[in-house]
Amino acid sequence: MRSTWLIGLGLAGGFTAFGCGNSSGGGVGGGGVADSGLPDTLTVAADSATTDSALAADTGSLMSSDSGAADTGMSADTGSVDAPAGMEGGADAAPPGHAIKTVFLIMMENTNWSTVTGDSAATYINGTLVPTYGHANAYKNPPGIHPSLPNYLWLEAGTNFNVTVDADPGPTNTQSTTAHLTTQLTTAGVPWKAYAESITAGTCPLVSSGLFVPRHVPMLYFDDITDNSSGSAPVCLAHVVPYANLAADLTGNSVARYNFITPNLCDDMHNIGGSCASFDSTANGDAWLKANVPAILASTAYQDGGVIFILWDEGTLSLSDGPIGLIVLSPLLKSAGYSNTIAYTHSSTLKTIEEIFSVPLLGDAQTATTSDLSDFFTSFP
Repeated sequence: MRSTWLIGLGLAGGFTAFGCGNSSGGGVGGGGVADSGLPDTLTVAADSATTDSALAADTGSLMSSDSGAADTGMSADTGSVDAPAGMEGGADAAPPGHAIKTVFLIMMENTNWSTVTGDSAATYINGTLVPTYGHANAYKNPPGIHPSLPNYLWLEAGTNFNVTVDADPGPTNTQSTTAHLTTQLTTAGVPWKAYAESITAGTCPLVSSGLFVPRHVPMLYFDDITDNSSGSAPVCLAHVVPYANLAADLTGNSVARYNFITPNLCDDMHNIGGSCASFDSTANGDAWLKANVPAILASTAYQDGGVIFILWDEGTLSLSDGPIGLIVLSPLLKSAGYSNTIAYTHSSTLKTIEEIFSVPLLGDAQTATTSDLSDFFTSFP
């Protein structure tokens, strides 16, 4: 399937591309200039680096500077920060009697499921993941919730807190409540980490830089995690770490029970061109998944009661509610290639994670009509 593009000169030396979708509603997904508050139109990164744009060259990308790593695409642990007492990772915090012990949530961006399945260049998703594992055919972002940040907040707390624009953490979008998933997990003694690509070790990443944007790491919008937006907040430093750290955590069997994974703007299907591998955002994300998912599949954490959810945040160009993609990988999956047409939203994902770790349901996850993702598994939770 091909799309037609109208490309115009944009700000900061970049280009903005608007896709014409096909009859199935599957335009190619993409992103927008960080913190503009505008819909996430596809952004073509400039060839020259900029200082405060999310389109600058990615010096920390696994697809570039980490090219010397193993073929999983993940480098060795660098610059990790010791967690405060009671917050460490490890294999001793699984809820008793639960079949699912460890969750990996990998976030992708702004692409309708029909676009992903219709892109012949997405060979790993369509040729390996879909026929081997499970997927949802009727998963949508919460109705009318756009652009990205409100959807990420929903995954963390079951609501968007009336946030309706993308921006770095600040007075208009940070939350003082402790009623959100990662603090629930800490209170329950369940270790968690957020692995973010293209961030620097030793600082809480509250500002967009290069190919990293905070809005794709929802924990950064809660005061109890960032100590009221401090770059040296101990909880943030212990839990929000460079993605490169994941390789050593997997091989050392020291991953947390809940692992939130954020690829950078090239690798999550958000941006195209410039420092990204190609002008096909879906193919770029597919290549990243092919390079990185096998290492998780090979880990003890996955093979002993693990699950990987690969999830898109919203529909194409921040204009569509979907359906968007949810791919479910687990040894506990019902069968290879299993799919369903159950109506899901981000409330479903939040509810599922809260059920797995035996913590109270939050926000819209409490709604009686919210289906969890248990249909995919032979044993749940």
